[in-house]
Amino acid sequence: MSLVIAGRTFENRLVLGTGKYQDFATMQACYRAARVEMVTLAVRRFDLNAAGEENILNWIPKDIALLPNTAGCYTREEALRVARLAREALQTDWVKLEVIGDPKSLYPDNEETLEAAKILVKEGFTVLPYVNADPILAKKLCDVGCAAVMPLGSAIGSGLGVQNPMTLLLIKEVVEGYKLPMIVDAGVGTASDATLAMELGADGVLLNTAVAEAGDPIRMAQAMDHAVVAGRLAFESGRMPRRLYASASSPLAGVVGR
Repeated sequence: MSLVIAGRTFENRLVLGTGKYQDFATMQACYRAARVEMVTLAVRRFDLNAAGEENILNWIPKDIALLPNTAGCYTREEALRVARLAREALQTDWVKLEVIGDPKSLYPDNEETLEAAKILVKEGFTVLPYVNADPILAKKLCDVGCAAVMPLGSAIGSGLGVQNPMTLLLIKEVVEGYKLPMIVDAGVGTASDATLAMELGADGVLLNTAVAEAGDPIRMAQAMDHAVVAGRLAFESGRMPRRLYASASSPLAGVVGR
């Protein structure tokens, strides 16, 4: 059940974010309820001068890995600057690369993301790019040395779930050839969405709004944990074939009176 990214092993395949929670205490409780081992942190929204309980880092348990992200960047230059700042401030080479192309849909700019990824990999970063679901782009990102590919299931914060299952299957096939993980990132609205992503073969799920904006965020965090585990078990078990007609659960051979 382990997820391996760039040689680092995670027992939990669910990754949560740090935004939109009503307070830091709720955020921390959600992490514990979901048993996550990695969370993303938007560097542009992180106050380097905050102290004590005002500093979000003091609410993230020390046993949870930080994945800084370049959320809010609209050009490769912005993303590169934020990634380098994160490396200095947080002492990590890991980065979730986001370069947004449109402020309304928040869809990624694939070309800018690819160019930024090339540079960051050369600079020694462990790059996990957030991108549109595109198997050709996925191959290019693998070729330049990214540590994973993170296609969206649907628009960020939309809660529409996985809208592109067939495309995700194609991307999964691409990244498997490089022995790299595919992590579905964005669009998950509830537990069944996370399960579906995992049943399709995703190696992990990254989500935030579905938990942070739930009526009971802590219970939803726990539900997401179970959903990811269930989806992975189902994928590894192998689904029964779909049939047009019914198939009796009890075989007719050996029926009394026949």
